Amino acid sequence: MAKLSIRQKYGDLFQQMASVSQADAKINAENVYEEANPLTRQFMDKLVGENLADGSRIEGRENFEAFFDAINNGEHGLILMEHYSNVDLPALCYLLEHDKSEKCNELSKRIVAIAGMKLNEANPMVRAFAESFTRVVIYPTRSLNKAEETALSEEEAKAEEAKARKINLAAMKAMDKCKRSGKAILVFPSGTRYRPGKPETKKGLREIDSYLRMFDKMILVSINGLSLKIDPEHSEDMLADILDPEKMIFTASKIYDCKSFRKDYMATLSPDEEDPKQKVINHVMELFDIQHEEMEKVRLAD
Repeated sequence: MAKLSIRQKYGDLFQQMASVSQADAKINAENVYEEANPLTRQFMDKLVGENLADGSRIEGRENFEAFFDAINNGEHGLILMEHYSNVDLPALCYLLEHDKSEKCNELSKRIVAIAGMKLNEANPMVRAFAESFTRVVIYPTRSLNKAEETALSEEEAKAEEAKARKINLAAMKAMDKCKRSGKAILVFPSGTRYRPGKPETKKGLREIDSYLRMFDKMILVSINGLSLKIDPEHSEDMLADILDPEKMIFTASKIYDCKSFRKDYMATLSPDEEDPKQKVINHVMELFDIQHEEMEKVRLAD
């Protein structure tokens, strides 16, 4: 039996979500922070709940709880998470919210994701999907590079660069306000979903180094199991993703002190290293690989 795309199975649900959508269709410096829309969230929880196979759960509960305690006590907290599909954030929040731990339940409400503006501007259904969760919207470097490549003139390219600069400056201010109010900032260090056969999509972004300098504590959250898979023939169409429910496990690493983590790893590099910032995030991605492989053994053995 052929598996259905998310559009095919949930087209009616997305139409309902779009009807209660409140998010802006265009992002500018004034609307980069968007609170979760509870009206669309109820639909997202239904979608996620129906596509998590038995045994789906969080692991490293004590690490999630310790991280919550840290941000609750005034530390600025960063969650770096692997990125395989567009239900990564919804599934994490769902599992935290339905966990037996009250601290995990509360942490799910504190998460603010850093999201690319494409989620708002792609189409109304994707926008309704995204607005179910609180986020700070940025103009990603990848998107700016594409915009500059397709610009008709140098003036257009400069205008787009100025727009990106304004949006990202506003986003940094919004993120700073969030972290100072006890929110946990969640970032996908690859900046995009991993695509099989395309190792460049799993490379950590150099910009992540700046987050390590801006935060106090971080956890690395790996994802094992995939209930929504990218259709390789329509990889840019988010609603063409294929539903294939699996047991999903979200695992939190131990808590790292961001500045010590960065400083200690930098100290291992040669003084002649050309790009130490990229080396730091490469190390983060190596830690993800180790954690992911260890938990995959657990998932398959369940």
